[in-house]
Amino acid sequence: MAEKKNRERVMAEITLSHLLLLANEQGCPVSREQALVFLNQEGHAYEMWKQMMQAGEDFLKCRLLNSKATAYR
Repeated sequence: MAEKKNRERVMAEITLSHLLLLANEQGCPVSREQALVFLNQEGHAYEMWKQMMQAGEDFLKCRLLNSKATAYR
């Protein structure tokens, strides 16, 4: 497990390497150039960022709700 730190923010990043790995795992390998084009066309990178933010918010809401429910037991 990662070392505990005092954090004021958490950052997540999907790199080109991640994209290439995921594409290979899904059986549709792409070149580095194709991956760059994909990320930069039609707002894909921004859409991915919004999805990541939503997932983070959902995680926090779930954890906060669970910790609040546990506190009342």
